[in-house]
Amino acid sequence: MITIGQLAGYAGVTIKAVRHYHQRGLLDEPERDSSGYRRYTAKDAVELVKIRTLATAGVPLARIRDLLDADPETLAAAIAEIDHDVRERIAQLRRTRDQLAQLRTGDRLFVSAEVADYLDELRKLGVSDRTIRLERDGWILMRTASPGDAAAWVSEKRELIADPEFRAIYLDHDAAYDWSPDDPRLAGIADRTREWVARRQSRSEARPIQNPTMARLAAESLPGASSPAWDRLAQLLTG
Repeated sequence: MITIGQLAGYAGVTIKAVRHYHQRGLLDEPERDSSGYRRYTAKDAVELVKIRTLATAGVPLARIRDLLDADPETLAAAIAEIDHDVRERIAQLRRTRDQLAQLRTGDRLFVSAEVADYLDELRKLGVSDRTIRLERDGWILMRTASPGDAAAWVSEKRELIADPEFRAIYLDHDAAYDWSPDDPRLAGIADRTREWVARRQSRSEARPIQNPTMARLAAESLPGASSPAWDRLAQLLTG
């Protein structure tokens, strides 16, 4: 007869684990002796080793009780089922790791590769983090609600940003976010923008929008999508 500490040490588990197995009904609790201590037998040790082996192999505790005394055919079928579940969990963990790896690459987890390349181009040009965030969030909304529009627009956006004149206007517009709405430079940006638009027929204006509500949301409703200076610039452009 052995104590619970000796039993746990023999099986390579903790006393707490033995008590947990008692609570789960996996290991029968022996009667207490005259001194009030539980005394275990070799049979208990064998059962505990079997429980530990199955648990270590990944068998859920809820399944162990049925498998302890199962015949070989039943045990093999149960192990095959558990193995399938384990492989499914491994596949999910691998997918999670892939997503975590993508997180290290920044925007590419949330937007298409083409949009991510476009955002990288903006960073190289010195566009503010604020504007890049607004661009990214707008693309996330657009890609989710209207992927056809997003796919069509990204190639045009990359073409536009390659135009030196448009690029200069874009950078000035970005910088104007924090200006006073009375800053006289806003009128200059508005004039240059109107002149540029007059020389170029924008395909974005001619192309039907598949999801106009989401397009408007993406453009106007994101946090930080406007400032007093930008509002004033919009008035100058439409006035």
